[in-house]
Amino acid sequence: MSRALMLHEETPRARVVDLSDDQLPDLPVTVAIERSGLNYKDALAITGRGKIVRELPFVPGIDFAGRVEASDSPDYQPGDEVLLTGWGVGERHWGGLAERMRVKPEWLVKRPANLSAEQAMAFGTAGLTAMLCVMRLEEAGLTPEQGPVIVTGATGGVGSWAVQMLAGQGFEVHAVSGKAEQRDWLESLGASEVHLRSDFEDKGRPLEKSRWAGAVDTAGGQVLANLLAQMNYDGKVAAVGLAAGADLPTSVMPFILRGVSLLGVDSVMINAERRQKVWQRLADLPDEMHTQMQLETVGLEGLAERAEAMIDGRVSGRVLLDPTR
Repeated sequence: MSRALMLHEETPRARVVDLSDDQLPDLPVTVAIERSGLNYKDALAITGRGKIVRELPFVPGIDFAGRVEASDSPDYQPGDEVLLTGWGVGERHWGGLAERMRVKPEWLVKRPANLSAEQAMAFGTAGLTAMLCVMRLEEAGLTPEQGPVIVTGATGGVGSWAVQMLAGQGFEVHAVSGKAEQRDWLESLGASEVHLRSDFEDKGRPLEKSRWAGAVDTAGGQVLANLLAQMNYDGKVAAVGLAAGADLPTSVMPFILRGVSLLGVDSVMINAERRQKVWQRLADLPDEMHTQMQLETVGLEGLAERAEAMIDGRVSGRVLLDPTR
């Protein structure tokens, strides 16, 4: 038997239950979970405030780090340290808010030797996504010498990691946030200047004064349209979110008059080789990056309350699950 946070139709929606091996998904690799993350998407699923999960009962959790317990796949052996993010796990397939889970081998990657389970989940899906953005910008040719970069949603998971990573690469980083009270924290992460989100929300002209060599955008909508209008010649924007809207009210002007590149970033379906490279990049980051991130660790019984708090905006930093608590 093993324990998991299970979502039900009846109230209370989220309950810690005991699961037999026969109740786990019939998939080739069994993982003993050491750490999992409580992400905003997980909180939406747990509270029922978002249509994340279609079928109940269900075990949420979109990412985890653990150790292979049993495997019918030649790619993994008992004792292998592994990571999982993406692939619809925690949305369409049972996820990581549990002591044990069975998964497909192609969903897993080997955990780098220099990365602990706790460090891996401190990064989690947000850190993985932020590094994907940084790598997309690098591969497009962006360098610190070309000028400042800007990160929207900078107090969020992806944004805060992107600020740290870009600053660590030597970029002059400008952070955009709706939380003015977080200015000091953003500056401690490496932001040279903090801008209010409201400065980017009003409709602007198709082309504005050039300000940015690069950008990581988690907002979409009018915010992204305004960023595109403010990019330098040959500027590069990694687009990864839609917090401000899925529409993009822009024109072709930034693209055909300034050669701006809009680079889409997805962390869900990237292949294993790319995923492994990203995790190794994360593992090789300086240890002091972790000291800047606020971490809170809870057991299975504490997840439902922290999910409510997260949706209500009462959580700062990253919430991790230690299923042995």
